[in-house]
Amino acid sequence: MVLPEFYVDDIIKRALSEDINYIDVSSAYLFSDEDRTNAYFVSKADGVLCGIDIALRVFELLDGTFECTIFKHDGDKLKKGDLIAEFSGKTLKLLEGERTSLNLLQHMSGIATMTNAAVQAVKGTNTSVADTRKTLPGLRALQKYAVVCGGGKNHRYNLSDAAMLKDNHIDAGGGIERTVEKLREKIGHTVKIEVETRNLDEVRQAVKAGADIIMLDNMSLEDMKSAVSFIDGRALTEASGNVTVDNIRDVASAGVDIISMGALTHSVKAFDISMKIK
Repeated sequence: MVLPEFYVDDIIKRALSEDINYIDVSSAYLFSDEDRTNAYFVSKADGVLCGIDIALRVFELLDGTFECTIFKHDGDKLKKGDLIAEFSGKTLKLLEGERTSLNLLQHMSGIATMTNAAVQAVKGTNTSVADTRKTLPGLRALQKYAVVCGGGKNHRYNLSDAAMLKDNHIDAGGGIERTVEKLREKIGHTVKIEVETRNLDEVRQAVKAGADIIMLDNMSLEDMKSAVSFIDGRALTEASGNVTVDNIRDVASAGVDIISMGALTHSVKAFDISMKIK
């Protein structure tokens, strides 16, 4: 997956405007426009890299003379102490962009690292790991890109991608069968319908209604196994709710096709990367 440059540049420019405002009082009075510096990114932990081109793009937007050499690329496994990239540019601009660059790089690498841990935990099963829409405002595409770099898959990007009938849709719409029937009268032929179910009775209703995907929300392992057995391939099955890297293997053992994890994007730990001046 390749993110469009105009989209990335807009995010970076907003972040820089927020951080620099109109002057960096720590650096602007210390260094002239002619001062130059060599620097590098180094990994401080083991994990998966993501966002290196975006991180370096921060400096390119600030400094037309910026130059870099990249040693590790998105999706590469990192070991503590690995040299990720070396670069040179105007000292003032490197210091101005440091925090914005690292914020993006550390956050995206954190997502890729956690996703990869989840993917490795279900290795050998037929279950894939997916993200959700529980993303930070304005950063969804970056976060979902990081999930893919970690070996995961993307759930829908937005409300236009697919119809997902959650508990509130169903309760307000008068039940699963009635809500699905009403929706099918209006949606186009390319739109899939996913139905969130809370118990086995709702699973049976979703199958009867002809749902394309059935989400098993916060169900016990026993109920998930029963649901997968009952559905028997008539719809894709997705497990969601309170899934962690520690218990995801057990959830996959229920035989679900997909496990979606909001934690991949909404509460991930930043990956430890440092920028050092040579």
